[in-house]
Amino acid sequence: MMNKKFEKLHQNYLNGKIKRRDFVKKTAVFVGGTLAATSFLPLFESNYLKANELMDNKEELYTEDITYTGETGQIKAFLARPVEKKKYPAIIVIHENRGLNPHIKDVNKRMAAEGFLSIAPDALSPVGGTPENVDDAMKLIRELDPDKTVKNFVAAVKYLKTHPQSNGKVGCTGFCWGGGMTNSVAVNSKDLDAAVPYYGIQPKMEDAVKIKAPILAHYAGDDERINKGIEDFEKALKAAGIEYQIFRYPGTQHAFNNDTNKERYNAEAAKLGWSRTIAFFKEKLKS
Repeated sequence: MMNKKFEKLHQNYLNGKIKRRDFVKKTAVFVGGTLAATSFLPLFESNYLKANELMDNKEELYTEDITYTGETGQIKAFLARPVEKKKYPAIIVIHENRGLNPHIKDVNKRMAAEGFLSIAPDALSPVGGTPENVDDAMKLIRELDPDKTVKNFVAAVKYLKTHPQSNGKVGCTGFCWGGGMTNSVAVNSKDLDAAVPYYGIQPKMEDAVKIKAPILAHYAGDDERINKGIEDFEKALKAAGIEYQIFRYPGTQHAFNNDTNKERYNAEAAKLGWSRTIAFFKEKLKS
């Protein structure tokens, strides 16, 4: 069993409260020197991540296709939670511009396996749901009414706030198009308790100051179109006194978390980002 002080140290590293260099120095105290620490950390982090992966694979989950009432009518969503019927912190997982596909359903199940009541809404519900053809899905996403789409996701916050298996705390995360939509949900929902956008387009500064929920934002190292908005976003969050953390992952590209996108997936960054996301949600969504 890890020393409790080391567990706290590792948690602070995941949360970005200390840099890796300082983490190594402090780890040396526990393992007997800097050389031992640099040898120990890759093994520890590998085992830590494998433990999470094993949980993802073995945790019993309850899943079902649901609908909830949104701005445009009934919104389709995929729900997952641990099998035990009790109250859990709740998460909304928002898909990329390819719609609610098997990858996002898998991400939703990974979130549930971490101990959350998690739903992945289908933004294309107003047009019958996500089609199998990716090109068709991307075309339909572009044709959605932006304001009504945001309201459909804001309605998901309300749905989870009062769900019988929810503890009343709701977080939101999303990827690419869904990352931008996560920011929009944070702007438009005063009931949201935490938001984690992955490489999402930022809201305008005059809208960003409306955010109430704490933000943890993940960005790729090489993503010019998206990253050019980080500086203004950070200024707006600071000006509004909003709690936030911003992480950029050197050597990565847009969509680095998507393990079905072999050209852009970066396993190390994806796993570190996921660990930070889960730690953030567990901290902010306590009942």
